[in-house]
Amino acid sequence: MRHHMRQTAICLLLAAVTGIHAQQVNDNNTPLHLMKPAYRLPYGIPKADEVKQTIDRVLNYITEETPAVVINSKTGKTVDRLKDIDEFSQLKQGGFRLTSYEWGVTYSGVLAAYEATGDPTYRDYVYTRHRLLADIAPWFQKIYQKGKKIDGNVRRVIDPHALDDAGAVCASMIKARLKDATLPVDALIKNYADYIMNKEYRLADGTFARLRPQKNTVWLDDMFMGIPALAYMGKYTGEQRYYDEAARQVMQFASRMFVPEKGLFRHGWVEDMQPHPAFHWGRANGWAILTLCEVLDVLPDNHPQRTDIMNLLRAHATALASLQHHDGAWHQLLDRADTYLETSATAIYTYCLAHAINQGWLDAKAFGPVALQGWHATAAAVNERGQVENVCVGTGMGFDSSFYAYRPVHVMAAHGYGPVIWAGAEIIRLLKLQHPKLNDSAVMFYDQEVPTQQPIFNYDGSIRF
Repeated sequence: MRHHMRQTAICLLLAAVTGIHAQQVNDNNTPLHLMKPAYRLPYGIPKADEVKQTIDRVLNYITEETPAVVINSKTGKTVDRLKDIDEFSQLKQGGFRLTSYEWGVTYSGVLAAYEATGDPTYRDYVYTRHRLLADIAPWFQKIYQKGKKIDGNVRRVIDPHALDDAGAVCASMIKARLKDATLPVDALIKNYADYIMNKEYRLADGTFARLRPQKNTVWLDDMFMGIPALAYMGKYTGEQRYYDEAARQVMQFASRMFVPEKGLFRHGWVEDMQPHPAFHWGRANGWAILTLCEVLDVLPDNHPQRTDIMNLLRAHATALASLQHHDGAWHQLLDRADTYLETSATAIYTYCLAHAINQGWLDAKAFGPVALQGWHATAAAVNERGQVENVCVGTGMGFDSSFYAYRPVHVMAAHGYGPVIWAGAEIIRLLKLQHPKLNDSAVMFYDQEVPTQQPIFNYDGSIRF
């Protein structure tokens, strides 16, 4: 009854405000603070079911675009029996590649959505594709060992040539295997981990590196492409050496790439470059903070580097929060407001900030509103088909702002799909675990559930509840 009276009073008040047209509106006759802000995107606390509807739309789209089928490239017919796999067999081509690092991210995001929602459709999406890769790998391996060319999407599974081939998919398979011991992915995990641990090119001190675009270049992307898989190998095997290597890599990347005065990571570092420029590309900084979250999820509490990694996460999160655009997204070059707002980075930051809050690493009061507005911007980039818009295409490394500022965007850029689902999953968890409320029209997070008290303003400007 009291709630009904409160709502009635608000309605009468708003009617009176809108009815003031014969006299001048001023601070005495109108509660101007009740005027509706001209937000360009939604503002406030989303509903969990609406978040799920958004990520459901994305899942439905990528399910259609990534068939889990092997076909014969000459006949176009489905290969139904494993023994019929030959040199002409290949994964059926859809809009995206089942074995790329972008899809490793997607598998992890979809698994997180299963955990957050309990919807088995998400679990089945991942398990079906992981099982397919595990089932076909030995058969393609036999053909490959005979010196015959095989489907490149399968080759990167059985013979990785780069961290891009190995790390993200490996981490997703470990997560799935830890949940379901019946998944036959152990051989693939072992193969991926062997490449990361023993075969990837490194600097003299052991830091993951590449020979392009300059000799001995460290790519920020490779934090995510290599380190989380090592950390999860620690959990998967119980072997301390994996945890230690993951932590060592984090700190060695940070020593070269983190710019303390800005709280951001540079995209690339070249061993013999002096002075060294720093371009703070959005998605690469996403890979960095995502790596920190992934490592902290499994690194033992007593590990000697855990505190340093936690402090790095908090410093990075603080800087990122300060650079969020007022519509909720982040810029392609984080510290350049004249560059476009980009979705994949926005989704990754949304996930990481929400996850760090839910894990107790960040203060919900300070970072919760940032995460929610990040979700509003992320959701706004999902169109009716479930495609993710405003995603920067694959990007190499540059040392001038023009290179980054003019990178194209495209709905078929695979980098956006996993982060959007991952972000939505964590926002659903945030809404379950935390206590956001609107207070005087602003999003606030509280330490416990509090009653919603929306003020009612009298015509004379006095307040009652």
